[in-house]
Amino acid sequence: MFKALGALPRTVWLIGLISLVNDGASEMLYPLVPLYLSSVLMAGPRAMGIIEGVAEATASLLKLFSGVIVDRTRRAKPWIVFGYGLAGLGRPLIAFVSSWPWLLAIRFADRVGKGLRSSPRDALLAASVDDGHRGLAFGVHRAMDNAGAVVGPLVAALLLASEVALRNVSKTICES
Repeated sequence: MFKALGALPRTVWLIGLISLVNDGASEMLYPLVPLYLSSVLMAGPRAMGIIEGVAEATASLLKLFSGVIVDRTRRAKPWIVFGYGLAGLGRPLIAFVSSWPWLLAIRFADRVGKGLRSSPRDALLAASVDDGHRGLAFGVHRAMDNAGAVVGPLVAALLLASEVALRNVSKTICES
């Protein structure tokens, strides 16, 4: 197994690393959104429902769109770079919002990025390995993505335990 892992192309490891960092940043911030909405922005559960409903519907619909576009153009990399870039640029802006509609706009942009990058990323992963190693390539990617989902909340907990203000947790993402 270790020989097969070592034989995976650089593309698989790079996409995995990007997913680890991106998911770490997302999971460091987004579980705090309900608390941020209620204690900083003074918004209620209705705002949270609208934000998450719009965000997840957007990501789901754009995955279909981006898959069709990649199949037609045979160009995945620009969509992946744009998708991760949009999420990475928008996420730290949460620290500067003053009302929940701005948070909705940022969360919408983040999910647009997810929707535009997911299908192209999967297509690139599949194309970068032979048929006999696709499961391993996707397994490595998912493992790295899930590692980010573990690291992110741990970092957020450490920041909050270190008395970093809730509003400043997203600023810390930008400074890292």
